[in-house]
Amino acid sequence: MYARKNILVGALLFLMAISAEKVVSAQGIPINGFVQGLWGGRLQEKNPTSSDYTASEVRLQLRMEHNADIAEVFARADFFNDEVVAGGNDWELREAFTKFTLLGKVDFKVGRQILTWGTGDLIFINDVFAKDYESFFAGREDQYLKAPQTSLRSEYYSPLGELALVWTPRFTPNRTPATGRFSYYSPMSGDFAAEPFEVPRPAETIRNSELAGRFQKTVGGMAMSLYGYKGFFKNPVGFDFVTMAPFYPRLNIYGASARGQAGGGVFWLEGGYFHSYDDQCGGKPGIPNSNIQGLVGFEKQIAGDITANIQYQAEKMLQYNRYERNLVGSDKEDEFRSLVTSRITGRFRMETIILSSFIFWSPSDADWYYRFSADYKLTDNMTVTVGGNVFDGIRRFTDFGMFQLNDNLYARATYGF
Repeated sequence: MYARKNILVGALLFLMAISAEKVVSAQGIPINGFVQGLWGGRLQEKNPTSSDYTASEVRLQLRMEHNADIAEVFARADFFNDEVVAGGNDWELREAFTKFTLLGKVDFKVGRQILTWGTGDLIFINDVFAKDYESFFAGREDQYLKAPQTSLRSEYYSPLGELALVWTPRFTPNRTPATGRFSYYSPMSGDFAAEPFEVPRPAETIRNSELAGRFQKTVGGMAMSLYGYKGFFKNPVGFDFVTMAPFYPRLNIYGASARGQAGGGVFWLEGGYFHSYDDQCGGKPGIPNSNIQGLVGFEKQIAGDITANIQYQAEKMLQYNRYERNLVGSDKEDEFRSLVTSRITGRFRMETIILSSFIFWSPSDADWYYRFSADYKLTDNMTVTVGGNVFDGIRRFTDFGMFQLNDNLYARATYGF
């Protein structure tokens, strides 16, 4: 039933795309995009979710861009039919911004946009911009890992380096998988649950806005960066024992990174101090302690068409003794946490076939997450993708252990125009 309806909606979206392309192009503004179908199914039966599908959707994305002498305007919108969670038609404005330059040195980008910085490969320390983990687990394209946010970005260029500032008037959290599509471990019940929940965002005030900054300079071929952030934890990791509800605690981050070439490949270093502003003493139950994190990575072409990388991340919780004394419940986190990742990518037959494998493994948490995909480019416009996501862990409350019932396979077909 889902597939039949998806095909009908997909055909309608394709006709919409062709019509929109003709109308807008006639006005001298180019338009492009894609029509895409995505279907995914679970591999485990004992899952509290209401559907055996993890994805059953068709999507139309339209992109328009116009460059003038004084400014650039860009817009990207998705129209989709999601039969698993939304149960109908919807749309999202992913990007709608204008870019312009003042005084020949300061660039501004204003509006809804996708933001990213940092050095890690799917490990984010100083990248404080919103992520969409539901899309990540469901098999949508990698572009959907980054969620849009409405911000003002400014960049100042000088001989000393590049200074970038991003102000987001209203806090934009991560999009978690807790929408009913995936199950997760609930500390309240001590078992797996699938009920969707939405955590209220902090009040829309100047004090609750987000401010992120980066200073970057290239020295001897190495990109060196300093970072700062004032805002909130991007996931609702706080818990109010009075209202019995999760919330977003305040967070400040101070960090640095370096990226350059060595050993015939590329290496990177990144670190950050996560200052838990609402729990500076480290003893408040329900609020994460401050911590420090570090990351080192290296990537190299190991064969003609194969590239591999490896990363190691370490994290230390500060004031751990106070955390232990004030712990509520039995889900006790470790003082030290480690994570190892590796990506292997192969590109074959003039890049018409792309194979990708990525594993996250935490020796300290004893959990792991494996994702894989295969892309086959049938024509210049048509690409077919199959892939999967596999989770496991000994402890239910760890980052990947909490999703251990969500193993899935998916197939995706994309027609670009």
